[in-house]
Amino acid sequence: MTTRLNPYLSFTSNAREAMDFYHSVFGGQVTLSTFAEMPNMPGLEASDTDKIMHSMLETDGGLVLMCADTPTSMGDADANSTVSLSGEDETELRGYWDSLSADGEVTMPLDKAPWGDSFGMCVDRFGVPWMVNIAGSPT
Repeated sequence: MTTRLNPYLSFTSNAREAMDFYHSVFGGQVTLSTFAEMPNMPGLEASDTDKIMHSMLETDGGLVLMCADTPTSMGDADANSTVSLSGEDETELRGYWDSLSADGEVTMPLDKAPWGDSFGMCVDRFGVPWMVNIAGSPT
């Protein structure tokens, strides 16, 4: 297996909803497991059994995104990261941008950047920050 680096997002209780959303944005295949499927988890409260212990979205193009709910005993989820999408396919990346920024907050509009690429930043409806960079034409 090739070594890969991918984002792993933490949520308090809406990882399933978030993963459904990301699946609608990126396509691909989703796998998920709940805490109920893992018997004898120490410190697990009854209210956590239907929460997502692990989920993974894999696309044919090689994108991988993972997420899970944080059990009550571990406190609130800590979102201290930004997910970056970059590449050359403007149609694909603008489509991702449109879906991710809808019902979210655009913090920097997707527009021509000083370095020649198109760049934008948004926070999706789940509070996850995203950066999108579309490579400009070589000069």
